This record gives sequence, structure tokens and C-alpha cells, in this order.
Amino acid sequence: MESNNDNKKVYKLVLTGGPCGGKTTGQSRLCTFFENLGWKVFRVPETASVLLSGGIKFSDLNDEQVYQFQENLLKTMLQIEDTYFALANTCSRNCLIICDRGAMDPSAFVSKETWERMMRENNWNNVELRDNRYNQIVHMVTAARGAEDFYSTEDHACRSEGVDSARELDQHAAAAWVGHPYFDVIDNSTDFEGKMRRMIGSVCQRLGIDTGDRLLTNSRKLKFLVGGPLPEDSIFPSFQDFEVVHNYLQSEPPNQVRLRKRGQAGHFSYIHTVRRPLKLGQVVEVKTQLTHRDYINLLAQKDSSHFTIYKKRRCFLVNNQYFQLDIYQSPSHPRCKGLMLLETYTALNESILCERLPVFLKIEKEVTGNPHYSMFNLSLREDWKNSKKFCGSIAGPNDAQKYFIKQNGHITEDPKREKINGHANDMEGNNTLTNGH
Repeated sequence: MESNNDNKKVYKLVLTGGPCGGKTTGQSRLCTFFENLGWKVFRVPETASVLLSGGIKFSDLNDEQVYQFQENLLKTMLQIEDTYFALANTCSRNCLIICDRGAMDPSAFVSKETWERMMRENNWNNVELRDNRYNQIVHMVTAARGAEDFYSTEDHACRSEGVDSARELDQHAAAAWVGHPYFDVIDNSTDFEGKMRRMIGSVCQRLGIDTGDRLLTNSRKLKFLVGGPLPEDSIFPSFQDFEVVHNYLQSEPPNQVRLRKRGQAGHFSYIHTVRRPLKLGQVVEVKTQLTHRDYINLLAQKDSSHFTIYKKRRCFLVNNQYFQLDIYQSPSHPRCKGLMLLETYTALNESILCERLPVFLKIEKEVTGNPHYSMFNLSLREDWKNSKKFCGSIAGPNDAQKYFIKQNGHITEDPKREKINGHANDMEGNNTLTNGH
């Protein structure tokens, strides 16, 4: 998220998804909600609809014409967006920019080879177009997946897809954004009004805006310990792998300050995060996007009591649920050897979430709020028994999530003991150490 000269927020949001997913209504609802908070809201029109409404039909184009159209569409989209971005930076108020689709959406309509050619010939890359350009991506799942009775093409001049085609387009649109660090999928598990509330709530949560009980999304971040070995790549759905490097900086307790470097194929994004203790019922994280130069300068403040954390981060979608699998890599403290942690954001109840967990991974237990799986603690150089910096919980002892899920999908009632795959575990994480933790 950027700040303009008056230290006001500029937040760039992409609303994407399949046909009849609620993007148009979602834009209107977001606009009203944030304007009521005193924000300025800009809505970037969908470039494809502007061009296609001029009489272009894909069925009339040959392969080279399709390539030229998609290339020019993306160039036009970037220029239109840049116009709004520049205007937002001069705004005297906090500013939300809602983009009706974004720079990665055209990749859903061309082959991988064609997209790579387009990137190469225009000196573009996925990290810049996907990760660095926007603060958040919200994918609105088509009504053709889970709300078929409400799927319609009547109110959209450029929409003619049947249900099966809409599902396929929805899947491709979601896959195009897999890998963005802040990617939320809003499915049809509730009625439409609930879907709108969940969408607005996801944006407010990323921005750190307290909505009280107005939205009631109950979305939370969950973390699971995954046992090895890592399955073969062919077992996974379509995924994106990233090189991730974390460094903790010197800070005054109980605040935690860290840098993150994340990228692919030599292209990186940089984030500065300040994590503050419990305030008004929630842990506050302030994230700021950095330039490479700022990142290098801040590394001089690295805390020598922490190791640098190296990970491979694998991002993928399963059953409309977005997951990030962190695979810890050397060099690291021995406590991190072989460690794999799966994370997701969800508002689903326990039983439904169990059905959406990836069955191809050996999920041993949930470790949300468990200090033995906190990256801050994992990176400490000292033995935990001797360390004064070991953090039991930045949120407080009673704030850890109370979701205990077995691999077979059954929920335990006892919050202290649980059997997963036949083995008993101490879910409080205070007495039993796993993998040396």
C-alpha cells in the first residue's frame, strides 16, 4: 500500500472472477462502503468490455490477431490504470482504486507460450504485473459454481457463456492470480448478501479497518503442520513457487519488525512489516511495500539474535480455497529442518474447511497460535529454554484459535488433546515438541 505526500493511503484492489460472480454489484457496494468512511474511491473500467463493445469478435480473429489484440488490451489497461494511480497519489484523502480485472487476467485467455512471448517482447514479468502492481486481489466465484440457479447472461452485453464455459473461465481467471501474496476467493457458500459482506470484509481486514459486527465475516488465518515427504509436483493442482527470504530487524518489544523478499526468476517484491500486540481484540500488522534500495538500506538494521529464514512458498487453489505452503530451507536453525507449514484465510466452519483441505498433503495438526511454529521464534539463534526473546504469544494466552481438525474430517471436542492419523498431540504446544520444536 502506498502513501501520498500527505501520508494518506492509496490502496489498489483488483476485483476479478468468472461470469456472473457479482463483480459489478461488488464494485458498487465497496464504493458506497468506503465513501461512507470518508475515502475517495476510483473505479477503473474493464478494458476488455470497452474494446469488445466496439464490434470485435474473437471468432473472427486468427491466432496472430488474437495475440495483437491481447497485447494491445494489456497495454491499454496498464495506461488506464496508471492514469487513476497517478490521480490517487495527488488526492488529499485516503483513496481506494477498484480495478475491474487486472493485468494478469488476459493470461487466462491465451496459452502459456503466448503469454511468455508477450512478457518477453514487452519486457514485462509476472512479479511486477501480479505482485507489485496491486495490493490485493479478490476473486468473485461465478454463480455457475455453487449458485447455478442464479446464473444468468441476460444483463451483460458481452456475456454469452453457458454454465460449463463459465466454470472453466472462472477456474482460468483464478489460476491467473495464484501467487499474489494477498489473494482472497469469495465463493457462493452463503447467499448473495453474505457474499457481498464477505467481500467487503476481506478488503477491510487487509487494510486493518475495524468494522465491528457490521460484516460478521469471522475470517481468520489458520496454520497447519504438514508431514513429509513433499508430494511430487504432478500431484499438486496448478501452482506457483516463490523464493522467500525473511529478516527480523531490531525493534522494541513487544513489537516485531521484519523484511520480506519474495519473487520468481530473479524478479522480487519487498515488504516491511511491523507486528504490534493485541489492540481492540486483534493483532495489528502494518505492511509497507519497499523499493529494492529501501530494502537494502533497512537490512543494515538486521537483528543479529535471529537467523535469516529461507523458504520455498508454493501457492495453489483447492476447492475454491487459497493455500500457501511454506517449505523451510537451508541454511536455517536445526529446528526448521524438514518443516512445512500450510496457511489459509477462511471464514468457513470446521467441518466445511476439513472437506476443502488438500487431501494429497499429510496434515498432522493445526498449529494456529502455537508459539513453537511462530516464525519469530523459529528464527531465534538461542535455544528456546535459554532465550529471553522467546515469544509465547503476541496476542495473549487466550487468543489462539480454537480449531482442531483431524485428517479424516472429524472435529475433537477436547481443546487440549487430539488424535490425528491415530497419534495423540498436545494442541496447546506447551509440553510436547514436534520435529524438535
